[in-house]
Amino acid sequence: MKVVQLECAKCGVKDKACRVPGGQAPPFCPCTLEAETIARATAEYEKPEVREFARQASIQEAECYVGRGPGPYVPHPTKTRVQETCEFARKMGYRRLGVAFCAGLHHEARVLVEILEAQGFDVVSVVCKVGTTPKEALGLTDDQKVRVGSFESMCSPIAQAEVLNQQATDFNIMLGLCVGHDSLFLKYSKALCTVLAAKDRVLAHAPAGALHTACSYYAWLKTPR
Repeated sequence: MKVVQLECAKCGVKDKACRVPGGQAPPFCPCTLEAETIARATAEYEKPEVREFARQASIQEAECYVGRGPGPYVPHPTKTRVQETCEFARKMGYRRLGVAFCAGLHHEARVLVEILEAQGFDVVSVVCKVGTTPKEALGLTDDQKVRVGSFESMCSPIAQAEVLNQQATDFNIMLGLCVGHDSLFLKYSKALCTVLAAKDRVLAHAPAGALHTACSYYAWLKTPR
């Protein structure tokens, strides 16, 4: 049986099936092709803790806009993600927050903790280099380090996650963890997590910038390598 590739990103119909009841569904639409999977996933929201988390997340989403009401509406967002994170944590009744951050964003981490504490939260912060484990422990050779010829601690997202697990945090905030390191942190963290900033060394940790300029300055990214 031929498996149809799902391609929501390439959908070009106006009244999409995922946005409008009875809307159009292209041949690759998961709304029709994966209806049973979606039904099983939707059933998960009947679990009280999942339902409440999703409910508060949706309420938070709406509250990021002002001037809402019936009729035609032009979205007017007013809240930064930092503010939104604080408000959501408060909605969920979280008191003890974990911050897992990259050593390269130490200043930003300090400011974030100051903000969270000013908002009344108890904050535990753990840097990626915690444990001082040499990169050689992963099998790296000297020429595979950032600073060749020097000792380098490996980033240890598993240690970050386990430390925060031990500290019994209610909710964890990821700040600038590297690609792959963030994946391991998410895998090992017992508490649910949110991302405040994604690592992008060139674009000041705003990776969407490469997408916004993919037809100009970053057009070369579409060239096979």
